[in-house]
Amino acid sequence: MAFFRSLLLIILIVAVSSCQTNAQLSPNYYSSTCPQALSIVKAEVAAAIKNETRIGASLLRLHFHDCFVNGCDGSVLLDDNSTFIGEKTAVPNNNSARGFNVVDNIKARLEKACPGVVSCADILAIAARDSVVRVRGPSWKVRLGRRDSTSASRSAANASIPPPTSNLSALISSFSAQGLSIKNLVALSGAHTIGLARCTSFRSHIYNDSNIDPSFANSLRRICPRSGNDSVLAPLDRQTPTCFDNLYHKNLLEKKGLLHSDQEIFNGSSLTDGLVKMYAADTSLLFKEFAKSMIKMGNIKPLTGNAGEIRINCRKAN
Repeated sequence: MAFFRSLLLIILIVAVSSCQTNAQLSPNYYSSTCPQALSIVKAEVAAAIKNETRIGASLLRLHFHDCFVNGCDGSVLLDDNSTFIGEKTAVPNNNSARGFNVVDNIKARLEKACPGVVSCADILAIAARDSVVRVRGPSWKVRLGRRDSTSASRSAANASIPPPTSNLSALISSFSAQGLSIKNLVALSGAHTIGLARCTSFRSHIYNDSNIDPSFANSLRRICPRSGNDSVLAPLDRQTPTCFDNLYHKNLLEKKGLLHSDQEIFNGSSLTDGLVKMYAADTSLLFKEFAKSMIKMGNIKPLTGNAGEIRINCRKAN
């Protein structure tokens, strides 16, 4: 009898701890402590995108680049200081990551409404969702309750964020290291249906690769020479770079992916080619899988409980 009581106690402890783990992040986290949080972020994102449509893609990218470096902890927002070199000057972010001023504006409004309550990491997660919705993409319930890191790491950013020169195996490994599946990889790559990329990011693809449509490559060579014009921009989705749709995946079928890493997910692999075809044929399926994958990505190693802090200024630790 004592054995069964002990066994029951162990089962109850496991069940409770499991519930606590699943409840770490919740869509209702700020419902009582800052009920206006979601509406404030939504309004600021809408204003920013109205001012510059491209900023929606930039905010989505910030969340991705945050989560891939030691978890979704707002570390990408930290400026360098005397104790560390931050992630803003890492190769994937330097002269490329954008939207920091928008985050500052959101944080300033939230600090007036609910001082010291809403984390910068959560701002990135909400702003990513609101940006996608604003450009006619899918919506999802953002799970909240992340806290902010007090440090950042340029070396970790260089190691963890897959560069545009990545081959398929490197992409799969990079996503797998974050607990993300091949399906997540192909769905989340659909984020490249919005936004722009610099010549430095796609130069090697248009001059050195064979898995690219020749006329598409030639059109890009006119604006991106073998040297120079490094910061000239081209749309990741050549038809609708300000609208979230499935044309990114359709373009891959025609070998018109802008980046080497884009075209790698449709390049003769049985692991990913079928998924690309599915998403190219079914927008609603893409939207569903993208939303699910964003929730999963947003749950990468969040700081909760007493870990980290709630930054007052997203650019520096308190």
